[in-house]
Amino acid sequence: MDKFQELDKEYHFNLYGRYPITMSHGKGSRLWDVDGKEYVDGLSGIAVCSLGHSHPKVVDAITKQASKLMHVSNFFVTEPLAELSKAICEFSGMDKVFFCNSGAEATEGAVKVARKYNSLNGKKGCDIISMENSFHGRTIATIAMGKKKYQEGFAPMPSGFIKSNLNDIEDLKSKITSNTGAIIIETIQGEGGVIVAELEYLKAVRKLCDENNILLIADEVQCGVGRTGYFYAFQEYGIKPDIVCSAKGVAAGFPMGAVLATKKVAASMEPGNHGTTFGGNPLACATSLATLNIVSQKEFLNEVIEKGNYFKNELNEKLKKFPIFKEVRGKGLMIGVEFTELTRPIVMKMLDKGVIVNATADTVIRIVPPLIITIEEIDIIVEKLVESIKELF
Repeated sequence: MDKFQELDKEYHFNLYGRYPITMSHGKGSRLWDVDGKEYVDGLSGIAVCSLGHSHPKVVDAITKQASKLMHVSNFFVTEPLAELSKAICEFSGMDKVFFCNSGAEATEGAVKVARKYNSLNGKKGCDIISMENSFHGRTIATIAMGKKKYQEGFAPMPSGFIKSNLNDIEDLKSKITSNTGAIIIETIQGEGGVIVAELEYLKAVRKLCDENNILLIADEVQCGVGRTGYFYAFQEYGIKPDIVCSAKGVAAGFPMGAVLATKKVAASMEPGNHGTTFGGNPLACATSLATLNIVSQKEFLNEVIEKGNYFKNELNEKLKKFPIFKEVRGKGLMIGVEFTELTRPIVMKMLDKGVIVNATADTVIRIVPPLIITIEEIDIIVEKLVESIKELF
């Protein structure tokens, strides 16, 4: 344990179960610790550093904007705010946007928008249906929508949140009442083990929402902003949500979140209904704009799909000989590799070998590298995964 880890252990809340490493700097899809050891980053800050580390255009945007203006409050419009608002709405196909600071804040905002819309449209209540095994953040409302294990010790949970099984339309139908105001779905469940929402299921959910005057909320916090090879993952499905939650990769590592909505839904919100001190500050907006101008390019997104297909093919081919291997799933560069054994030991062995990934849902290795990762770096991740399994099992 180095001096930085000792300081962290003494003064910081014990919340994260940190890896025994102190990071120093990064470049592209590589990271270095304070001892100079190099790592291939297969996690990108949990799908946050979409353009890797120290991307020159992102660094340039931050540097220029920081020297000009960082914060003025939401009493004022700034150039980056106005330009980003237009860009993200055009790239997403949505009409209006509200900027915040994180995925949990975006999801909280989506809940408020849904409830305000329903209150103005004659519904006495606004129950929100979320999916079993989902993850929407760490606030009280967002853990009420997610896994039970994150609720332990924080009772009482707020009311109005109901669970259904992902990809089970009949179960969803059985949960709908006259008070159902919204259904929230991660297009791909990240924390839940990289579980993909099925095409026919999402189309059926959209139809169900239309028939029952229910809002569809797409939680794209982890799977959005180019991660699957589409600007937002729902765009591959040919559906349009009423509300979209976005964060993580939206500003390539800078804290940033967004709630997007159709014009009809957004019109329910009036001055004073919601707000945030730091959301939409010019520094975050300038960083996000630089990021989205790269990620939104069709050639860039096509490369994400190609690299993702290569990655999954290599994993399937190299892992099929191991009895503990179950399957590879995901889209683009959001990949889950499921095993019959707990994956934390594999993750730590890979860390020793200079590769960063993480364990989720107990038996799944989540791989969400920077979208700029190279084929050579993909090969290294696969190689070190194979080596680690051989040594452990």
